[in-house]
Amino acid sequence: MIKNLLALIGTIAVAGLIFAFVKFGGLAKGVSGLDSQAMGLYMKMFQDVIKTGESAKAMTRVVEVKDGITPDDIVDTIKEVSEENNMQVVGDTTMFDGSKDEDGKKTQYTRIVSICSRSIAKKFLNYSEDFGAFMPCRIMIREGKDGKLRLYTMAMELMIHGGKPLPEDMLKSANHVKDTMYGAMDAAATGDDL
Repeated sequence: MIKNLLALIGTIAVAGLIFAFVKFGGLAKGVSGLDSQAMGLYMKMFQDVIKTGESAKAMTRVVEVKDGITPDDIVDTIKEVSEENNMQVVGDTTMFDGSKDEDGKKTQYTRIVSICSRSIAKKFLNYSEDFGAFMPCRIMIREGKDGKLRLYTMAMELMIHGGKPLPEDMLKSANHVKDTMYGAMDAAATGDDL
C-alpha cells in the first residue's frame, strides 16, 4: 500500500515537472535573452504596482519643484539643458492654466514640454517603429492639490533595459536621452545649473 502511494506521488510529481517544463520552459529561455537588468526592473515595477495600486505611478519619475520657481523658469531651464545636450524642445502645451473650468472649478496648472533629437529618433525608429509611441520625450509640469509644482516624466530605465540588450550605439544614445531628461528635470526643479 505504501509502495503504491509513493509510486502515485512520484508519478504526480513527475507529471508536474513535465507540465512546468512545457509551460514555463520557453519562458525561461526567453528571459535569458533579455538585458541583465530587465527582471530586476520588472520586479521593482511590479512591487510598486502592488504597493500603490497604480501602474502609471510605477512607471513615472517625479521631482518636486523648489518654492519660488515658476513654470516659465522651469521651461527656460529645460530648453537650456536640452540645447546643451543637442536636443530640442519640439512642443510646449499648457493644458490647464489654473483658471476655472467649464464647471466653475479651479484647474490645477498643467503644462507639457516635449523634447527630441531627430538623429536619435531616426536611429530608434529604424530599429523598431514601436519606439515612436514614446516620442517625443515629455516632461509635465503639474500643480498638486497641495499647491506645489512637480515635474513628471516616464521612468526610462525599463524602456532602455526591459527587452533584449540594445546595440551599443543605441544604448549610448538612450542613456544620453535619459540623462538629458533627468538632468533637465533636476536643474529646473532646483533652479541650479548643471
